Amino acid sequence: MRRTAVLGSAGTLLAGTLIAGAMSAPTAAADNTAGSQNAADSRSVLSTAGTQGGAEAHGVRIAAERASRKGVDWQDCPADWGLEKPIKCGYVWVPLDYRKPYGKQIELAVDRIGNTGSKEDRQGSLVYNPGGPGGSGLGFPRRVVTKNPIWAGAAKAYDLVGFDPRGVGKSTPISCVDPQEFVKAPKLDPVPDSEADKRAQRKLAAEYAAGCKERSGWMLPHMTTPNTARDLDVIRAALGDKKLNYVGVSYGTYLGAVYSTLFPAHVRRMVLDSVVNPSTKKIWYEANLDQDIAFEGRLKDWMTWVARHDAAYHLGNTAEKVHQQWQKLRATAKKKPIGGVVGPAELIGFFQSAPYYDSSWAPVAEVWSKYVAGDPKPLIEEAGPDVKDTAGNIAAENGNAVYTAVECTDAKWPTSWQRWNRDNTRLHAKYPFLTWSNAWMNLPCATWGVEQQHAMEVRTGKRLPPVLITQAARDAATPYTGAVELHKRLKGSRLITERDAGSHGITNLGNPCIDDRVRNYLVNGTLDGRDVTCAPHAAPKPQ
Repeated sequence: MRRTAVLGSAGTLLAGTLIAGAMSAPTAAADNTAGSQNAADSRSVLSTAGTQGGAEAHGVRIAAERASRKGVDWQDCPADWGLEKPIKCGYVWVPLDYRKPYGKQIELAVDRIGNTGSKEDRQGSLVYNPGGPGGSGLGFPRRVVTKNPIWAGAAKAYDLVGFDPRGVGKSTPISCVDPQEFVKAPKLDPVPDSEADKRAQRKLAAEYAAGCKERSGWMLPHMTTPNTARDLDVIRAALGDKKLNYVGVSYGTYLGAVYSTLFPAHVRRMVLDSVVNPSTKKIWYEANLDQDIAFEGRLKDWMTWVARHDAAYHLGNTAEKVHQQWQKLRATAKKKPIGGVVGPAELIGFFQSAPYYDSSWAPVAEVWSKYVAGDPKPLIEEAGPDVKDTAGNIAAENGNAVYTAVECTDAKWPTSWQRWNRDNTRLHAKYPFLTWSNAWMNLPCATWGVEQQHAMEVRTGKRLPPVLITQAARDAATPYTGAVELHKRLKGSRLITERDAGSHGITNLGNPCIDDRVRNYLVNGTLDGRDVTCAPHAAPKPQ
């Protein structure tokens, strides 16, 4: 799960946009199948499969067989996709509703770069999901040129394949609000001072939910993780792979976990990095509350680091003094938005990247330090909106729309404001950094306009080959307990823990203890005989 436009707050990632609607879907005739026979077959799927799950499973088989025959028509990527040669792009068509495999179809954008090794080295495709829900994976093939030993080794053995999940980016995108409206700033202070402030936020959340239904209502009932997992199996078939090799980060771990539950016999190798807790009790309301607690702890880690480097940043030589500077900055922005656009909400959106990633520790501290020294320009540029970035605003709104649609539709959410108010008031008292902004981000789920599903029970047995799980012990976005829970549920899995560390997504950090094991698993299929705990990666240094 990624915050800001994913499990997020009203900050930098609470901005995005989209082109409403979606691309018109081809009819059954476009698939060279007789319409009358399609209708009969569709009725047969529903009548003979029995349960809804059975109908969907049958629909996946039909869609996968069709995709296997058709494959992907790989072409040079469209210029406006920003993907350079030799990356190739294409589309895979999937049913909007897997209970109706011959009904309305939607297109999914995929891209690929061939393996760098020989034909003998090639082990198929390696498919990647970066998280979200709402993240685009189309940039993954670029890792073919990385010096990271994981991806260098994987690129020799695999075609690197990225895709935009349903509703995202180039894959029949959805929208909930006009992108330019979405990025307007400053937004309301997420921390309420009164009941009137709470009513104002509740009104905005209800309006956002209504906007989602108005602009993308035809897609919303089908914007679920299980459907995205079914899409993933159709992509596997279109790629010509009998089994799936997959890397999922953040929300991508939950997608992988659901896929492994639905299609355990289709998994070959699977790496799940920075894990969403898959418990049905956690998806998704409780998972967000757990985040609030974890972010507070990781914020303190960062502020302790800033204090240790007071000679560079001059923000205080203890974590307490640095935190006082944060409170002062927040109060200043609340009284008068900095540069007219950076209020408390925008500050949270910018500052939360530091608890998210160690790589943001120095850049965020540097911008903050310059502001305190009398130069507000970097803070305004980094935390404020760029209204001229039309493409970026469209992408941000779209990411936020998909995040909301998937989480709100995946599972049941409390509809009682009294419960939301009680839980978040209690948490805010001890964990004030993110609690209320997270609540407002997710509150549209309380008035969601389509039926919410029951969260899927993730659990697999002997049919699933060993899965490799990696997790930092102090991860804020996906707390460590989620990795432990998934490890229990995926029989035969192995867990690599990075102790005393908290970056989100640890397969990109250059820690040899982690990298060597992930590479050996992907390339050779080898795993340690037991779980492993690694020392932390090198701490960041001031810029």
